[in-house]
Amino acid sequence: MYRPEKFYGGYTLFCHTYEDPRVGPGGLAHMFLIDMRGDIVHEWTAKTAVQLLELLPNGNLLYATRDRSDIPRAGLREIDPESNVVWSFHCRIDHDFHVMDSGHLMIHCLMDKMVPGIGPELKRCPYIVEVTRGKDLVWEWFGEEHTEELTALCGIEFPISRHFERRRGPAFLFDWAHNNTCEVLPDNPTARRDPRFRRGNIIFSYRSLDVIGVIDRETGEIVWAWGPGVLDGQHQPTMLPDGHILIYDNGPLRGWSRVIQLNPLTGKITWEYTSTPRESFFSRAISGAQLLPNGNTFICEGGPGRLFEITPEKEVVWEYRSPLRIKGTFGIYRATRYSPEFVRPLLERRKQD
Repeated sequence: MYRPEKFYGGYTLFCHTYEDPRVGPGGLAHMFLIDMRGDIVHEWTAKTAVQLLELLPNGNLLYATRDRSDIPRAGLREIDPESNVVWSFHCRIDHDFHVMDSGHLMIHCLMDKMVPGIGPELKRCPYIVEVTRGKDLVWEWFGEEHTEELTALCGIEFPISRHFERRRGPAFLFDWAHNNTCEVLPDNPTARRDPRFRRGNIIFSYRSLDVIGVIDRETGEIVWAWGPGVLDGQHQPTMLPDGHILIYDNGPLRGWSRVIQLNPLTGKITWEYTSTPRESFFSRAISGAQLLPNGNTFICEGGPGRLFEITPEKEVVWEYRSPLRIKGTFGIYRATRYSPEFVRPLLERRKQD
């Protein structure tokens, strides 16, 4: 699908998630920037597993290894257009990071430990850190210390009951939260009505519990949570300029996906995209959505490797089905559309080379 009179023209960044890049061509992972016709305009490579990507204003790329990567090789790396590593931070990174206005990095990591209050045996817990480019630790947050707040805000009971094993399988008794988001909130209209959503607080997404929430940066407390009984295995809640929250609601138990906009003050869904039939739009895991400057929504249906853009009226105006999946990879975890102006420094550096 290609309707230039209606889509938001730019460049799209993505990769297929690498479980183990040693089975890829030449032992390398590959990351792509494509134009609106689907042509590759730039490609990076890495010698580690790759999951999440972000293009920087100077034309460099930040990428995170996959959450289940070999721990000695895991972490966040910045590479130049020639794929040379120019900066790295070794950590057990998991699913998300955020480049802050200050230049600091908010990184979601994993920590495995015994937490009897959550349940018996080993538990995988969310661990969020803020670090400087000089690698100093500024702030840290331990998810297992804030379960009582989830109980008070949305009724989730701890220790984790067998209810979650019946819904998700035994693995989810271990990976009880499975957080996939650590976005730092920008200025937004909702914050002017409710300080829980003020700039600098952090939105998270506990996929295993079907809940999204907000962490107060100053106190560390979870001050808002929503989703049980409505969400189903969601990804990438994002604060929008109007103060609503955009969410990719995967629906692994429903059998179909949707993208929604939520008014966090009322708990009401104000906009929803599904397909007809509903089962024709479905990614059991991964995936995400992005509101574009022209009001369209860019959607990554990660499992099938399908990227597409829709208008507010839900008309598909651009669609790309990736032919770039190779042995050793699976779906697209997340994709991002960038404006031509944002990509210009990268393209200018290419010309100089």
